[in-house]
Parts: sequence; structure tokens; C-alpha cells
Amino acid sequence: MGIFSRLSDIFKSNVNDLIDRAEDPEKMVKQIIMDMDQELQKSTQALGKAVASERMAEKKLNDAVKKAADWEAKARAALAAGNTDLAKRALSQKVKADEEVATYREMFETISSQTETIRTQVETLKAKMSEAKSRQAMLIARSQMAETQKQLAQSIGGIDTSSSFEKFNRMEEKVLQKEAEAEAFAEIAGTAVAKDYETFEQLQNDAKVDSELQRLMAEMGQAMPAAAGEPSLEDQIAAAEAAAEAAAAGAVEG
Repeated sequence: MGIFSRLSDIFKSNVNDLIDRAEDPEKMVKQIIMDMDQELQKSTQALGKAVASERMAEKKLNDAVKKAADWEAKARAALAAGNTDLAKRALSQKVKADEEVATYREMFETISSQTETIRTQVETLKAKMSEAKSRQAMLIARSQMAETQKQLAQSIGGIDTSSSFEKFNRMEEKVLQKEAEAEAFAEIAGTAVAKDYETFEQLQNDAKVDSELQRLMAEMGQAMPAAAGEPSLEDQIAAAEAAAEAAAAGAVEG
């Protein structure tokens, strides 16, 4: 029927194919729902008119059947009264009424069949409408997910991965170089500090020996003068400490 002509574009074709061909799948899905809703309203109105026509045809059929029955009853009454002519006139009216019954019965059956067809189509459309609404959210979500994946793929495709990894490798090499240098300087600094500590310990030991020597010579009434231009023991210790601190600071800055 005419009111269902657009259903062929909605149901006979695959809904997913329609979405794939659409510039905006989300708008397309919403438009499909709107179109289906309009068709449902039209088909519902058509069903209402068909049901009304069916009831009118049924009423005319029932009136014709009742009219034919009334004329038959009158013919029987006339025959019972012995009036054959009156009975024949009543039966003549009954024959006309029977023709009307046949006409209205055919009309009623035709309208009933059409009404049942429209009712089936309306129920089918309602079911499809319900299915479409339940799938609407899923299809929109799939469309959005596909768009997101497309954008990500385009973003990844626009990146020169080989160049990026080469840069990454170079940065990693620089980091490894810095780590190696740090370990080397730490090792050097540790060796210098160790040597400075050995020197400092040696100076402390020499100082103790000189102190003991001075003590003994003092007890024996002797004196040990310092060599001309030679720094004192305290100056030597201070100089060694300063050198050790300078070496440690230089290693840290390197």
C-alpha cells in the first residue's frame, strides 16, 4: 500500500549499509527513527479508518440479514393466513434483501481482509520501530568508536616512526654516555680522595713521631730546631687537608 512505500528504503536494505553511506551516521540513524515514527503515525491513522469502514460494512450486512429475515417471517405469516399473493410479495422483498446481504457480505469480507493486512503491517512496523530504537544507541556508539579509531590511525600514520625511533635511540645513547661519565668521575674522585686520606694519615703518623722525639729530647735537655724555610708540622697538616677538600670538590663538579 502507498503509506508503506518508504519502508522499502528502511527495512529491505541493510541499516548498517545506510549508515556506512551516510556522511554523518549519527544524524542518519536519528533521521531513520523519525521517518519510521512518521510512517507509524500514518499507518495507525490508516488502520483507524479501515476499522471504521469495516464496522460500517458489518452494520450494513447485519441490517440486510435482519431485513431478509423479517420478510421471510412475513411470508410465513401470510401463508399461515392462507394469503398466497401476500406471501409472494413478501418473498419478493426477501429476495432483494438476500441480494443486499450478498453484496454487503462481499464488501465486509474485502474490507476485513484489507483491515487485517493493515493491522499486520502496523504491528510489524511497531516491532521494527522498537528494534530500531534499541539499536540506535549501539549504532551511534559504534559510529563514534569507528571515528575515534580512524582519527588515531591517521595520527599514527602521520608520524615518521623510523625517524622517531632514531631520535629516541640517540637520546638513549646520550643518557648512557652521561651515566658512563658519571661512573668514571665517581671512580676517579674516589681514588683521589683515598690517596689524600693516605697522605693525611701519614702526616698524622709523622707528627706523632716528631712529638715523641721532642718529648724525649726535652727530657734529655736537648732541642730540635726547625730547618730554615721548612714549614711546620701544623702547616703541613693544614695544607694536606685543604688539598683533599679541593680534590673532592673538583671531582663533584666534573
